[in-house]
Amino acid sequence: MSNVLTTEIAGRELKVEFGKVGMLSNAATFTSYGDTVILTNVNASPQPKEGIDFFPLSVEYEERLYAVGKIPGGFIKREGRPSEKAILNGRAVDRTIRPLFPKGYRNDVQVVTTVVSVEKDNLPEILAINAASLALCLSSIPYTIPVAAVQVGLIDGKFITNPDTEGREKSILHLTVCATKEKVMMIEAGGREIPEDTMIDAIKYGFDECKKIISFQEDAMAKFGKKKDEPVLYTVDSEIEKDVKEFAYDMVKEAMYITDKDERNAAVDVVYEKVNEAFKEKYAEKSGDIKEVLYNMQKKVVRHMLLKDKRRPDGRAFDEVRKIGCEVGILPRTHGTGLFTRGLTQVMTVATLGSISEIQILDGIDEAQSKRYMHHYNFPGYSVGEVKPLRGPGRREIGHGALAERALEPLIPSEEEFPYTIRLVSEVLSSNGSTSQASVCGSTLALLDAGVPIKRPAAGIAMGLITSEDLTEEAVITDIQGIEDFFGDMDFKVAGTTEGITSIQVDTKLQGFSFNVVENAIKDARKARVMIIDKINECMVSPREDVSLYAPKTQIMSINPDKIRDVIGAGGKVINKIIQDTGVKIDIKEDGTVFVSSTDHNGVNQAIKIIEGLTKEVKSGEVYLGKVTKITTFGAFVEILPSKEGLVHISKLAKERVNKVEDVVSIGDEILVKVTEIDNQGRINLSRKDALLEQENKEEK
Repeated sequence: MSNVLTTEIAGRELKVEFGKVGMLSNAATFTSYGDTVILTNVNASPQPKEGIDFFPLSVEYEERLYAVGKIPGGFIKREGRPSEKAILNGRAVDRTIRPLFPKGYRNDVQVVTTVVSVEKDNLPEILAINAASLALCLSSIPYTIPVAAVQVGLIDGKFITNPDTEGREKSILHLTVCATKEKVMMIEAGGREIPEDTMIDAIKYGFDECKKIISFQEDAMAKFGKKKDEPVLYTVDSEIEKDVKEFAYDMVKEAMYITDKDERNAAVDVVYEKVNEAFKEKYAEKSGDIKEVLYNMQKKVVRHMLLKDKRRPDGRAFDEVRKIGCEVGILPRTHGTGLFTRGLTQVMTVATLGSISEIQILDGIDEAQSKRYMHHYNFPGYSVGEVKPLRGPGRREIGHGALAERALEPLIPSEEEFPYTIRLVSEVLSSNGSTSQASVCGSTLALLDAGVPIKRPAAGIAMGLITSEDLTEEAVITDIQGIEDFFGDMDFKVAGTTEGITSIQVDTKLQGFSFNVVENAIKDARKARVMIIDKINECMVSPREDVSLYAPKTQIMSINPDKIRDVIGAGGKVINKIIQDTGVKIDIKEDGTVFVSSTDHNGVNQAIKIIEGLTKEVKSGEVYLGKVTKITTFGAFVEILPSKEGLVHISKLAKERVNKVEDVVSIGDEILVKVTEIDNQGRINLSRKDALLEQENKEEK
């Protein structure tokens, strides 16, 4: 039996249909917003998973190209591995719903959101979050707190809920707010240097808009929801907890209060060894419980240190940034490099410039078809001193690369200002907290070193949150390091310039956070960001005047679009010969914009000269230096531009009478000629006599 419920959000219908599809799933829904439709299936294992110390939640965001009326490219003609955008959208759903499951829940849970229809005015990634929450609320899985998501735009000073395609193009802010009825859960934002107060107001606006969707979900759950299963929650054996605490608490506290990270980690390892040795016989089968107790003790000590002692693990003030180091140009053959160090976190970003033809082509359901600026992020095991196999980028690496890309994208010059494709690669060399924001800083340095005329330098910082168990006390801290991230409650990343915010990403381990936290984090992040930008300016205040010797030189020229075929030639014959003769890359757009690139500047100039010759219009009255290509009894044919020939009649070859053409010119001679006429059939009549007379007149003057 199909159950349908609808409401209106921002003038468009939000609808959930439950009971029609996926009868064997715990819950399956069609959720639609306008003509965008998400099929959501949620399922959970009947029993907890043994031998794990985490919640095994799996969230998948599946794109189907039929949703936008496309057939996949390539030979296989079916969807393959998920696109980067799909991975990012899946991460957004995961980060929003994960904290809302019961603490200690260990059952396998899978949430699959499949995009089956897309109307470009209604983003599927926003709908997917709402759809996932709806399906979980309607299921018997012990998930009981609805969460909603909206996108907020800013057009002409006004906030817009879920802007359509035209609105997104006009908006200077792209903000996603996810919230429960009482608190904000997750924030993703990109913007064109948005002032802090405006961003805070936008988040408040989005929070209020989320409440309408939450009421809709509560209504759906009350009408159609299944009875919730009684969860089996993992809890530590009380006897083990008591014994381990009595034995190890003082040792844990002493170890956690050590300021130096390496010394602290070594001391904690010793505590673990002593505890395992002391209880290896009594609790031989309960090593997981012992590990959990030790983790909880460390967490408790760190929280007490911050909330009660007002002291951070490394001794810094709550709003203090670690020591900053900035360097550029450290690799000799790359186009631009930046090395950014913040405490024990260190990132090297390398910038590479390419021709316009090297843009990334995007094959997916997204509106964007290509991009000329891309940012990639690598996080090898050695960055944390571990031995790990080197594999392709995972979800975290893709997410951090996209976050750094979003932070810098508003500052990248246009194609007209800087005709290059730009790729940044951030290599994490050492990690002790917030490598994604260190990537923003290292990337700014690399762009400046590569000679990219960015609008202004950007920097990023990660803010943290520590709360008491009863949530009555909270402390926002600046520039969190690894231990504060691991035992803390929030990772609040903010990037931007001295003028405003360009990106935000917020995750929490709690069931939301207050607006007091949002305001304090955003305002404190600005202070830290400005300080870091000052350090970047000390290293390099403006972009290099020219690109690297090893980067391609690119010049832009414009031709009449009707002349594009003359440059390309039949079957590409003409353009391929230019490329072969000059060693350049040539990209031509439909509007007649031509990009010529090569590491050889002379080759670029030569190619441009050839293209100018191919596309230049012959004008009556102008004088040209042409080459004689053919001689007849009645005159000589002269090529004045590539593929442009005209006739010099024998009577126009010289000031005096000419009996034979050969008496004046030979094939291959270069002579000055003047265009005297272009007839209705496009035939060009030339005169050497008039060109010589005009030259004499100029010399006399």
